[in-house]
Amino acid sequence: MIMNGEADFDLAVRLRTEGAPLGEVYAFISGLYFRGKLAYATAFGTPLVITAGRGLLAPETQITLDDLRAIAAVPIDLANPLYRDPLEQAARTLEPSGEVILLGSIATPKYLEPLKAVLGSRLLFPSDFIGRGDMSRGGLMLRCARDGTELEYVPASTELRRGRRPPKLTHANSR
Repeated sequence: MIMNGEADFDLAVRLRTEGAPLGEVYAFISGLYFRGKLAYATAFGTPLVITAGRGLLAPETQITLDDLRAIAAVPIDLANPLYRDPLEQAARTLEPSGEVILLGSIATPKYLEPLKAVLGSRLLFPSDFIGRGDMSRGGLMLRCARDGTELEYVPASTELRRGRRPPKLTHANSR
C-alpha cells in the first residue's frame, strides 16, 4: 500500500517526494510489533533498525521510495553477503564495551547469528521474549515503554530462545 504510486496518504506522498523517517515507514509496515520495538528502544537506549542491505540505521534516517525498494530487494538470507556483510560491518562500529539489546526475532538465526558473530557475549535479549510471538512482544514493549519498566536481559548465546507461551496478561495489566 505504501509503495503504490497512487496512494495519497501523507506518509506515502512524503516517501515518494522528499522522503520519510525509516522508523515511521517501518512502523507503518509492521504495525504494533515495530512500534513497540521503537518505543522501547527509544525509552531505554539508542535505537537502531536492522535493514536488508544497509546494516543498522537510525530510525530518523530519511529514506525515499527508491531506498525502500532497494531494501526490499535484498533477500534476508544468512548466505547472502548483500544482507549479512552490511549488518556485520555496522555491528563492528557499535560501542566496543557496551551491551547491545536485540529486540528482533530471537528464535530464528536471520538477525541473531550475524550479530552474535560480531558482538559475542555483548549481545543480549529480553528474557520475556521467550515463547512470545511478534504481536505479544510488540505489546509488551509498548507497555514497558509507557510504564518506564525495563525488561530483564539474558545473553543471546543462551540455548533457551524458544519456550512455552507465557500466560496472557490480564485486562488490568494490559490497559
